[in-house]
Amino acid sequence: MGSMQLAIVGLGFMGATHVKAALTIPNLKLAVVSRDPEKLKGDLSKVSGNLATTEAQLDFSSIKTFTTFDELLADSTIDAVDLCLPTALHEPFATKALAAGKHVLVEKPMGLDRAACDRMIEAATKANRILMAAQVLRFFPAYDSLKHFLSESGAIRTATFRRRCAAPGWGPWLKDKSQSGGGVFDLLIHDIDMALYLFGAPHSVSATGHEDLPNQIDVLNANLNYDGFTVNIAGGWHHGAFPFSMEFTLVAENGTIDFHSAQPNPTLYQANQPAKELTPDPPSDAYREEIAYFVDCARDNRPPKRCTPLSSAQAVSLAHLLLESRSKQGQTLSCQL
Repeated sequence: MGSMQLAIVGLGFMGATHVKAALTIPNLKLAVVSRDPEKLKGDLSKVSGNLATTEAQLDFSSIKTFTTFDELLADSTIDAVDLCLPTALHEPFATKALAAGKHVLVEKPMGLDRAACDRMIEAATKANRILMAAQVLRFFPAYDSLKHFLSESGAIRTATFRRRCAAPGWGPWLKDKSQSGGGVFDLLIHDIDMALYLFGAPHSVSATGHEDLPNQIDVLNANLNYDGFTVNIAGGWHHGAFPFSMEFTLVAENGTIDFHSAQPNPTLYQANQPAKELTPDPPSDAYREEIAYFVDCARDNRPPKRCTPLSSAQAVSLAHLLLESRSKQGQTLSCQL
């Protein structure tokens, strides 16, 4: 298997997380792009986020470094880029990289709106290069267990997904709606994408909640209506130092799966059976698996079927539809993605 060189653009919380994961992937050469000279030395001590996935100091001695994106694009040894930038920058940076002949992994949400996502997909098609959005939840073992369970679950009865945290104290751009799309859009895009991944598109949606970004509040309680069942997605930004958490409960004909991030693994409950912890075999790091999958697709110029650009674009569309319903005090809206 030939080696590839991947350039990670941006060394904030998510960029640092991606670097740490990518360093463990065999036959992958790394480059990084940052305007911060200390970060280019591997000093990530000022990087913080809502998951403890980074280290203060990484060994960048074997990593090529760039201070500008254009400098990177001019380097013919760079095969692909991993864009860990504010959401508003995803489209312009992705389309420029694709036009320069680079494959592109772009952080979630894929773009600020559906039109931006569609332009990115068009640019990838025109350049004959791989484009993938980093919807990492699809690679988390806990959530992957849901995908496997659906093959034997019988009829779905109901599902609930929840994701909550404090308004971020890192990355000031996140609190700027023109840069991030807002807290609900940036945070719950994970669970919105997971609903599409597991169940497809709902026929209608409704949502309530409240946005008050200056006071650290951006919350949503949404119902996605399918034939015979409803999926509830709830959460967002809460006051003060509210701790990060993510969880789900899926009730189906043949069992219930429950998970909370305070526990390592989901639990399967079935009638007349003892509870069963669902342990991954082998254990895996979702960020590593996500990047390795993208690299394999790029190396073979193979479309990323596990996480298609279209599905990531549809998640953006659905997120905006839920926010529209919230703005209309919970009005039920038809869903056409």
